[in-house]
Amino acid sequence: MQSYNSFKVAQSQVEAAGQLLNLDQATLDLLLWPQREFTFTLPVRMDSGEIKILHGYRIQHNFARGPAKGGIRFHPDETIDTVRALAGWMTWKTAVADLPLGGGKGGVICDPRKMSQREIELTSRAYVRALWQHIGVDRDIAATDVYTNPQTMAWMLDEYETIKGQHQPGVVTNKPISLGGSEGRRNATARGGVIVVREACKTYGVDPTGDYAVQGFGNAGQRAAILHRDLLGGGNLVAVSDSRGAIYNKNGLNPMELINHKLRTGSVLDFPGSEPIDPDSLLELNVGILYPAALENVIHIKNADRIQARIICELANGPTSPQADAALFDKGVHVIPDILANAGGVTVSYLEMVQNRSSFYWNDLSINKRLDSTMITAYQAVHSASKERQVSPRMGAMLVAVARVAESCKLRGWV
Repeated sequence: MQSYNSFKVAQSQVEAAGQLLNLDQATLDLLLWPQREFTFTLPVRMDSGEIKILHGYRIQHNFARGPAKGGIRFHPDETIDTVRALAGWMTWKTAVADLPLGGGKGGVICDPRKMSQREIELTSRAYVRALWQHIGVDRDIAATDVYTNPQTMAWMLDEYETIKGQHQPGVVTNKPISLGGSEGRRNATARGGVIVVREACKTYGVDPTGDYAVQGFGNAGQRAAILHRDLLGGGNLVAVSDSRGAIYNKNGLNPMELINHKLRTGSVLDFPGSEPIDPDSLLELNVGILYPAALENVIHIKNADRIQARIICELANGPTSPQADAALFDKGVHVIPDILANAGGVTVSYLEMVQNRSSFYWNDLSINKRLDSTMITAYQAVHSASKERQVSPRMGAMLVAVARVAESCKLRGWV
């Protein structure tokens, strides 16, 4: 499989959109690069007593439409280019959803799977101490990402409020509900994805109650498996995969029973009534809808011609390579791009920020109604742009997002 520099891929998408929009060179140059970048070292005392020096990043890509917004990843293979790319994609994601936010992303090079809870807590607090002057409810709002969770956000919130001497729950989102988190946030990414699948099925005449498959049965994948059935009036889940393997049953897999099986055993493998299959072959099954919800570049030019799904909903970031995306568009596969498909998470994070500011909290029905409206409007805008320009949905999404951010930059007099 060919490897890609994700930041170069992200920049090439902006350049292509900029050309179609006839952006001037100064505006294009501004949008190609982050407005601010921070790199820092984090001394953390491990349980052994050793002081370990960890390296961290925070990239603030663009502020034209509002404060930067994006998650913090704890991962052993983190790179500054990955964080740059993800920060840029957050700018486009918030713009596609028409939220008053910019894009940001952060990361620490570490492996939480090999760290104790105490070590993760100290790392979380050290990250905030290194960055507290450059984040805040009107500057940059963090959230969960790879190997971080609501508990991580709780530690970061506590460290920030301790330093500031003020109660500011909106500085992080996807925090525990008891600390100002929002109802509906845990399944927002999956719910947003299923909502746009529903709209795509209406648009392209695909039966949402037919076969579907989930590649990556983690948090988003599990919730998508359940919500697809609940929101779309049925559906036959025929295959799922996780980091240990993949399983298949043409007659269907029960999502809740499968989740309970994974909780007990640690994997989807050996689920009663299923048969193991090659994880790569899951992507090539004859299903109406495919949810890639794990790693980047799993759909690439070498397997794109074997993809049979009619709709692909990118719950993961970057699961389709640029060449594969073009090939799938040419063969009529409707790929709902990641900056639209998984925008439900940041949409409800924004609603969490609104609730924190007002100290008034909605119930999950109100949150889901607002999410539904936002995702429908975003899907329609992207669909209209792609049809008008005769381009792929990914480029349609980029056209919508880049145009909105470019307009804000020009109105401010930056370019």
